[in-house]
Amino acid sequence: MKIVLDTNCLVNVIMPNSYNNDIWQAFRAFKYTLCISNEILLEYHEILTKRYNVVIANTIVKELLESPNVQKITPAYRFCLITADPDDNKFVDCAITAGATFIVSNDKHFKELDNYDYPKVDVRRLEEFLQIVRKL
Repeated sequence: MKIVLDTNCLVNVIMPNSYNNDIWQAFRAFKYTLCISNEILLEYHEILTKRYNVVIANTIVKELLESPNVQKITPAYRFCLITADPDDNKFVDCAITAGATFIVSNDKHFKELDNYDYPKVDVRRLEEFLQIVRKL
């Protein structure tokens, strides 16, 4: 299973005391593949630095770059499917290019993707993905 993880969801799963930390532990146990692009990685680093600190941000980014279950994607096309918050399109472009199973996000802007039959991009809420991970 290949997924793209929205930044707010990543922030929510990495801390050991987080209710959703099973998602991060499943990643570390190679239960799924995380698809990232350079744009996503830069946003991860920026938000983790703001939310926690630069040491945690650097540690997480390093782990992602060195993990064998991270697929690095370079989207060659911008689909521009989300108009309400165009910054979210980096996740959509990565998911489509990677052939990801779905995007994990609680962001309401991703509901716009329901309007498109092609390219079809499935979005799951963090809570849904947590239930999937716990069954792996």
